Amino acid sequence: MIRKLLQHPRLPLIKKVGGTLFLLVVVGLLVRYARTVDWSRVKESVLQLPRPVLLAALGFAAVSHLVYSLMDLVGRNYTGLHMGKRQVMLVSFISYAFNLNLGSLVGGIGLRYRLYGNHDVRYGSITRIVTLALITNWIGYILLAGLVFTIAPLELPARWGIDNEELRLVGVGLLSVAVIYTGLCGFARQRSWNVRGHDVELPTLRMALAQFCISCTHWMMMAAVPWALLQGQVDYPTVLSVMLIAAMAGVMLHVPAGLGVTEAVFIALLSHRIPEHQLLGALLAFRALFYLTPLLVGALLYMKVEMRTRRKTVTAT
Repeated sequence: MIRKLLQHPRLPLIKKVGGTLFLLVVVGLLVRYARTVDWSRVKESVLQLPRPVLLAALGFAAVSHLVYSLMDLVGRNYTGLHMGKRQVMLVSFISYAFNLNLGSLVGGIGLRYRLYGNHDVRYGSITRIVTLALITNWIGYILLAGLVFTIAPLELPARWGIDNEELRLVGVGLLSVAVIYTGLCGFARQRSWNVRGHDVELPTLRMALAQFCISCTHWMMMAAVPWALLQGQVDYPTVLSVMLIAAMAGVMLHVPAGLGVTEAVFIALLSHRIPEHQLLGALLAFRALFYLTPLLVGALLYMKVEMRTRRKTVTAT
């Protein structure tokens, strides 16, 4: 059935129309998202911060996004994809920038299928790359959060219903998952399974270690952005813990960009140590540097890629 659809004579027209509609949807979402941002507060908060602090935070954000773009290279090696490394990293960067701001359906999934499809990558391979990127991101989170919660659990508010020891137990549980994953990748005898007609193969131990290294570095650099913006008022391990908790809360509530959730978690856990207005100012600057700036760059790159693809299509016809 799928083969017949791929051989349909109107497939090029369908892809062209579909691509145009997808582009219009993305532009519409960008405009809608831009209207929800209080640009005056973002500008004011950023301008109040010293330039060296902004440059340091921007540097951490750039490293975090660069490291994240390596996740699809793991998928490239996993699937044996014959596609340039720079092109793969470009797809990963654009997708992540949109994913952060507009949700995984648009960025993590939709844009990846669109951009990889422009390079004639099969849908099965794209699905495997998307899945492995998702696993890479969260397996590193699991390891890092497990270490942080086990070694130095935060003092959580009483109304949250979880104390230090319970958070430590959560950390131990997360570490167990990371250990089990590593053990399976390194020592499991059965390496592949067939799930609903799809072959699922375990990554190698070397690939698993690369997943941990890439993802942990990404999360640590992400936490370094608000830490730099807070100008040493809070130690880095504490900011990292808060960031990890905020990330999980954002996922559980299914809120694109964690709008409101990240701020709420930071205020709940740090407002007793930092004046609330300073904390909000730093968080708004964090959004401007880590979310909005990459989104702007990603949108421009996406438009460039689309125009280049359209020129190639016109030339071919």
